[in-house]
Amino acid sequence: MNKQMNNHAKQGFFSPENLKHQLLEFQLLIKSVPSVMLILFVVAVFLMNLMANKSINLPFEWLALDCGLVVSWFVFLVMDIITKHFGPKAATQLSVFAMLINFGLCAVFYIVSLIPGTWGESYVPGSEDIINTALNNTFGGTWYIILGSAIAFLSSSAVNNFLNYYVGKAFTKNPNGIFAYLCRSYVSTGVGQFADNFVFSMLVSRVFFGWTLTQCITCSLFGMIVELICEALFSVFGYWVCEKWRNNNVGAEYLHYSKAAA
Repeated sequence: MNKQMNNHAKQGFFSPENLKHQLLEFQLLIKSVPSVMLILFVVAVFLMNLMANKSINLPFEWLALDCGLVVSWFVFLVMDIITKHFGPKAATQLSVFAMLINFGLCAVFYIVSLIPGTWGESYVPGSEDIINTALNNTFGGTWYIILGSAIAFLSSSAVNNFLNYYVGKAFTKNPNGIFAYLCRSYVSTGVGQFADNFVFSMLVSRVFFGWTLTQCITCSLFGMIVELICEALFSVFGYWVCEKWRNNNVGAEYLHYSKAAA
């Protein structure tokens, strides 16, 4: 099987044989990741982008945040867990998978927003049309927000996952210890969260809402700090999950297959 997979790699990434191999590897990954963790990850990615539509009122003009940070820290926590156990490629593939589902759900919400009708919260005398239109626009989504959030998340997830992996490789004596896990998790999450916030604010907030460069940077930094603190509170849980998966040989079939293909 090793010889066959090496032949696939030599034939090029887009060769039918290699694409078949990549599909099989991804199918094994989906089967290997515990279903509860996978479901929570996908739901959190969708909620993160939906909640980003609501800004947080702050007393400083130079600072701006949105409610997406309520769940975005969990997204990065899961990516750190997946990277530690399955590797950065697997975590990045799951990020793409979650974003594709997010696109599908956004399409469903957009179709719902086009259907004639009234949202339950619109029944306010004299304001029905205004509130109903606002709710349709919120759940229907705006193309530049959806696209901006997708680009920001996919780029930051790749940064987070591969940085997490390479920081972890620096710990040669006790790579599975809690100190190694915390270091790789905090470093990758900090950089990844900043990248996510900065890319989104530059692509969307600065272009379409007139944010200044100072607001983009301060929002990215402050958001990174808040989300990093949230993840730090649950980092021991992440380490416990990784150890439990390692001791129970979770995803052994995928790990064997991907290692043989490397």
